Amino acid sequence: MSNITQHFCKNLPQLPTDEEGPVFAEPWQAQAFALAVRLCDEGHFTWSEWVDMFSQEIKLAQANGDPDLGNTYYNHWLNVLEKIVTKKNNIKSDEMSLRKEEWRNAYLRTPHGQPVEL
Repeated sequence: MSNITQHFCKNLPQLPTDEEGPVFAEPWQAQAFALAVRLCDEGHFTWSEWVDMFSQEIKLAQANGDPDLGNTYYNHWLNVLEKIVTKKNNIKSDEMSLRKEEWRNAYLRTPHGQPVEL
């Protein structure tokens, strides 16, 4: 496990891990994790900002009935990624919604097993 990954795992104790590092059930989870780490590393936000927002997201989800079984962990991660990028980079939520819809439509028209492209 790299030093960077160790740092992130240590500061997010609920992060699903094994002895080699974070564990991902699906490729998008690893991509969302890597994107957050990269954006933090590039200075778009601090890791403490990320941890604060992520903790708030988990608490909100639990207050709304999320049983916190681990299967929604990366959904929360993705929600925070969208929120922090919107907040820190002045991306408007309607722009984010439009981009998400573009990706959704691209996914729906892409044959199974082929890469999704906009």
